[in-house]
Amino acid sequence: MEETTGVLKEGFLVKRGHIVHNWKVRWFVLLQDKLLYYKLEGGKKESSPKGRILLDGCTITCPCLEYENRPLLIKLKTKTNTDYFLECCSREERDSWALDITGAIHAGHPVQVQELHRMKNSFKLLENISLHHIVDKMRDSSTGIKLTLNVEQGNRYKETFTGSALVDWLISNSFAVSRFEAVTLASMLMEENFTKPVGARSTGATRYSDLSEQFLDDSTALYMFAETSKKMLSSKEELQFNISELSGTIVKQGYLVKQGHKRKNWKVRKFVLRADPAFLHYYDPTKVCERGVDTPRNPLADLNIIMKIQGNYVVNVPLSQISFC
Repeated sequence: MEETTGVLKEGFLVKRGHIVHNWKVRWFVLLQDKLLYYKLEGGKKESSPKGRILLDGCTITCPCLEYENRPLLIKLKTKTNTDYFLECCSREERDSWALDITGAIHAGHPVQVQELHRMKNSFKLLENISLHHIVDKMRDSSTGIKLTLNVEQGNRYKETFTGSALVDWLISNSFAVSRFEAVTLASMLMEENFTKPVGARSTGATRYSDLSEQFLDDSTALYMFAETSKKMLSSKEELQFNISELSGTIVKQGYLVKQGHKRKNWKVRKFVLRADPAFLHYYDPTKVCERGVDTPRNPLADLNIIMKIQGNYVVNVPLSQISFC
């Protein structure tokens, strides 16, 4: 059995396979010098790890945008040039894992740790930065920001991107070294009318927030290039299923182990709790979606069982079918 004393962090991540590049959920345990991962059997992690990632000499990339349909990736490259791709359930979880892994990698090098904190907390935009250059790069068909169709409160917005997607893109393309810098750059793009907010979430921030908080580093805030601001409206009859259930505010999201209804096996699912209206949805986290992290490709076909919350009770969902690791 692998020694697991001194655990720094543990939880579910979706990992890409080495030989066959399929995606599997694994339970990860972060130690000071390595990252262990385990298979699940009967809803519990096995006693021995499936594998390990040695952190000595590792480099980490976060955000990693090598897979356009998986925006919540962390990439680890070992000193033997082996790549590991790990997907988290939310931007907050991704950044938390990245920070803890980075701390473990550099734990024995205090000078590098101090430099990481300095870069994270400092703010200094490049003196010769060109917003026109950034926008040209954003529009690049192969390496630019990905434009998708997003749904908000019954409206469909074509060729949009989220606030957090833009922040991730600015960092990954070395226009900023921290989320604070990237948000400032994104705000400048909006102020200079290169981009514009669309939908209630982002436009509300521009109207009612302080100047420093008008751009939202958020996966539910929508933006688009200023000259492509045409909005498509869809009737509630056309999208009544996913509009009524997927337009609520996300209250909480994360990975849980769930027992099947017919076959009593255990599977890891990503659960998303929404309010106004109140629904609890769950998804297969190994599958990707075309139009955002929490919106299925085809809600009518791809969405699994929907559990509607009425008052303080969950209808027909025995709590014994969900376990917390």
